[in-house]
Amino acid sequence: MAKILEPGEIEAAASSPPFLHLPPRNLFTLRALGLERLAEGHPLADYLRLVAGLCHLQQDLLDDLPVDEMPDTERLNVCQQHGLPPFAADSLVREGEWLPFLYAVLLRYKPPPQPAVKSAINTLLAANPGELKAWGVALVSGQYSLLPAEVVPFLGAALQVAWSHWLLDTPNLDLKPGDSLSQCPACGSPAMAGVIRHRGKFNGLRYLVCSLCACEWHVVRVKCVYCEQSKGLEYVSLDDDRYAANQAPLRAEVCPGCNSYLKLLYLENDAEAEALSTDLTSLLLDMRLEQEGYQRLAPNLLLAPGGE
Repeated sequence: MAKILEPGEIEAAASSPPFLHLPPRNLFTLRALGLERLAEGHPLADYLRLVAGLCHLQQDLLDDLPVDEMPDTERLNVCQQHGLPPFAADSLVREGEWLPFLYAVLLRYKPPPQPAVKSAINTLLAANPGELKAWGVALVSGQYSLLPAEVVPFLGAALQVAWSHWLLDTPNLDLKPGDSLSQCPACGSPAMAGVIRHRGKFNGLRYLVCSLCACEWHVVRVKCVYCEQSKGLEYVSLDDDRYAANQAPLRAEVCPGCNSYLKLLYLENDAEAEALSTDLTSLLLDMRLEQEGYQRLAPNLLLAPGGE
């Protein structure tokens, strides 16, 4: 039976922004195109183009799945009934249902003639499933010292396409907010960045983008997503003669309370901006904020901190 809303409830429902946005099915193509666009003249152009190639491969895998098995339906239902992330990365990575996606990456990837890339592929090919799962656990938990830095982009690419597939192809998802503002309601992973939307009724709303499955969830603005305080927040951007500081397409929301920051993309200033590609091309901002004593808590699964 449908519930009849009272007048006050009607206004509240109409004014409440949607909590969740699923990523588009061409997500990885958009990332690849963003990286290729931003690589022009960039000091990390070779690395950005390498990652763009991985993103194109991710899209191929999403369009032509190596396996179409889904996580256990009963577990998904139980998680949703209890308000838990149904695709919890901390458990599913250990179970290894994502490994066929990694093997497909290694089979289909055509590496450029770079010794470091070939070494990374060989390292992954030589590893047994137990090692691969242990490295996957280390990656999604941010313990980068527990896996070879060279394999991070390839592991991350496989994990992302597996989780995005599960997110997009599971019907009737009912996702609830996580334990913290920065936690993805679908898989429990931390946000990679925030996006300030610019169109229609979503204009000015902030959505956080998951580092793993690319789910987007609404979080109010001018509030630290880590310690939830609003006092003293500052917005820092890279020096760029093309933009005034308050009109830069990319700004970091810096919290003096917990000494953390989160990058924010303002789509009104760059409608083509995409979280992962913009993040990878703005590492100078990370370096600046690190030197000023702020810590980055938002991972990018295609980049090992401190290395290319």
